[in-house]
Amino acid sequence: MTIEEPQPNSASDHILDWLEDSVSFLPSFLDDPCDSGEINGYHWWAESQDITHDLISTSTIVASLDSPPAIATVSSTPPEIPTISDHVPSPNSSKKRKASDYPIPKTSQNNQKKNQGRRINRADQDGDAAADEVVPPKRSGGNKKGSGKATGNNCNNGNIKEGRWAEQLLNPCATAITAGNLTRVQHLLYVLHELASPTGDANHRLAAHGLRALTLHLTSSASEGNVSFSSAEPRFFQKSLLKFFEVSPWFAFPNNVANSSILQILNQESDQKRNLHILDVGVSHGVQWPTLLEALTRRPGGPPPLVRITVISGTVSDQKTETPFSIGPPGDNLSTRLLGFAKSMNINLQINRLDNQPLQMLNSQVINSSPDETLIVCAQFRLHHLNHNSPDERTEFLKALRNMGPKGVILSENNAECSCNSCGDFATGFSRRVDCLWKFLDSTSSAFKGRESDERRLMEGEAAKALTNRCGMNEGKEKWCERMRGAGFVGEVFGEDAIDGGRALLRKYDNNWEMRMEEKDGCVGLWWKGQPVSFCSLWKLGIKVYDS
Repeated sequence: MTIEEPQPNSASDHILDWLEDSVSFLPSFLDDPCDSGEINGYHWWAESQDITHDLISTSTIVASLDSPPAIATVSSTPPEIPTISDHVPSPNSSKKRKASDYPIPKTSQNNQKKNQGRRINRADQDGDAAADEVVPPKRSGGNKKGSGKATGNNCNNGNIKEGRWAEQLLNPCATAITAGNLTRVQHLLYVLHELASPTGDANHRLAAHGLRALTLHLTSSASEGNVSFSSAEPRFFQKSLLKFFEVSPWFAFPNNVANSSILQILNQESDQKRNLHILDVGVSHGVQWPTLLEALTRRPGGPPPLVRITVISGTVSDQKTETPFSIGPPGDNLSTRLLGFAKSMNINLQINRLDNQPLQMLNSQVINSSPDETLIVCAQFRLHHLNHNSPDERTEFLKALRNMGPKGVILSENNAECSCNSCGDFATGFSRRVDCLWKFLDSTSSAFKGRESDERRLMEGEAAKALTNRCGMNEGKEKWCERMRGAGFVGEVFGEDAIDGGRALLRKYDNNWEMRMEEKDGCVGLWWKGQPVSFCSLWKLGIKVYDS
């Protein structure tokens, strides 16, 4: 459908109606004298609104570890050790357990937030519950110098997994599920249940999200429980996006690089008066585009006669699971406000939405492209949802993109070092998704300075969808670049404006973020604590190497 241009009531509506606040990553809005200066100054958000959620609300889980299925118990208040199957010894059985079997005490959330994990040893060879799990020690209350920077910066000292105790519980539990080791699953679920907290540090939060994902894997009767974009109130959803862009470069950095690349492509066109058509296969929900529209007004000769943005929303495959960050709430009217903002700057903007459009079905007719426009594809954090169990599905889509004849394709994806051939079993794929979520939770802990907020909870709940999205496993930068070249694209080097703009943007965030240039393929990488998070790449049409 096409969103018609609104008729604003007054000239002052265009910015305050769209943002209603200052956002530091949109430079022009900082100069607005009507700004409140605080993103929390949204008058339409009722602070009393409660969107908190229980960690686990189900009292009984049907665990599909074996056939027939076994029974597990995981409750929000853990009075008993969860039971995986009726042949596992009961906690009240006559067999006396060792004190080391279940040494985790019940601790308050305040104490949990101060804990840091130690390593978890393997289970006994006889298959009994894993022993030697230890209570995560409290951090020293001594010298707190430098605490204003990122917390938990323990990933740069040789062992990148040091201090990440949640993974040392979640991954062995997934392995035990895959192996059908019911006793070990029982024990690890108990330990996770004792330590998991949705309001603790990154480890406790990861344990909470991981425990929920394992629960969902074991039974279809459990409720997912996370707050998410699709269930959020539209105004709060917009507020959360803006706040996240302000405090974290997770999406702001790729968006900044993409906008600079679009300007770079336009500047290379011989006809500066051609219409611009952007195919938006991304997760910005419109937040990316005000900066670009403003930059277009500063071009020599002004903006293109017509700027079209075709938004591909909803699922990108025939899979039932959702790509994290891809689906907004019903009633979100960010596009309408964006049209009003464009009108205030005398930009002729048109926004088309293709809801629930599978990427495999995209072509020039579907997006209504024409030869008299400059078509640019902006694909950010969505293509990995194409079925990784069917690699041809991803390649065929890239070939379909090439057939549309775009002047440029900007591809940004998570830089997970993963080969689809090695992620066939649940445990291997789960561990890779856990690693990616750890980076998100660790960085958001620094971004929000450890403070609790509903905005933080919403963003982390949406990110946690990755743990249950089995068909959304990413392949990493090398594999994506290989696919792009195989589909007939050639890599393009980012211009100085994109590089300098990216570096300037990162200076406003935590100093554990860094940008790295890849000389081999010209990609730009976003890294957190010395570990790759995502990459941005720019592609042009090359020699067609296949039959259409």
